Amino acid sequence: MLSRLLLRQRSVLPGFNLALGFTLLYLSLIVLLPLSAAFIKTSGMTLQAFWDAVSSPRVLASYRLTFGASLAAALVNAVFGLLVAWVLVRQQLPGKRVIDALVDLPFALPTAVAGIALTALYAQNGWIGQFLPFKVAFTPVGVFVALVFIGLPFVVRTLQPVLEDLDRSVEEAAATLGASRVQTFLKVVLPVLLPALLTGFTLAFARALGEYGSVIFIAGNLPMVSEITPLLIITRLEQYDYHGATAIAVVMLVASFVLLLLINALQAWTRRRQGAST
Repeated sequence: MLSRLLLRQRSVLPGFNLALGFTLLYLSLIVLLPLSAAFIKTSGMTLQAFWDAVSSPRVLASYRLTFGASLAAALVNAVFGLLVAWVLVRQQLPGKRVIDALVDLPFALPTAVAGIALTALYAQNGWIGQFLPFKVAFTPVGVFVALVFIGLPFVVRTLQPVLEDLDRSVEEAAATLGASRVQTFLKVVLPVLLPALLTGFTLAFARALGEYGSVIFIAGNLPMVSEITPLLIITRLEQYDYHGATAIAVVMLVASFVLLLLINALQAWTRRRQGAST
């Protein structure tokens, strides 16, 4: 009884119940209601109609491209985002502030502008594309390039504060005990960074799944080849096929939620393992 009274007295937020109520109300209006509307819309479809809408060859091809390119881009960003964050935190470079500001450019740049710029660069007559032995723009490779571009800041900004707070004396102790640089990174640094790295990977992956503006310009939007699922949903809406659009949206929503749930579970497992080891 006394502990409960002390807990109430030490509460940081006055009126906690009221604040919690407003929080739940806000989340319900902003998140739950829009998402539930998609399920309600598809509830009027028969099971066969729903299956036909979400399993046609064109839709399956868009799933493969969207999820495959998003996963590949998130993995690449996890590797190179860690490298960029490490350089920004541990290295003293000329123009370091400029480089640090450039990392945030995909955040501030309108997605349509990013798509046009990437297309101009990687088209066959573009500044970069003309020197490449393969075609980038208007292919699935272009989708991958666009998703890498928009996802990098999520990994870098997630890892940066963790790297800044990392105690270097632990690395020095490992070196003193005879560990090589690779061993120090893999056994000392990486386990500490892994939860943040998984968080950055999750954010980059989630952003890539829903990306639209920067992709449609460089993808070419060829059915069965370079057409992403968000574009297919827009196409269904333009054709007044509202049930088909919401059915595809529900599949994307459920698949994304399951994947993010698995990644978050893996992240929680790594944190528990890291806490147990310490």
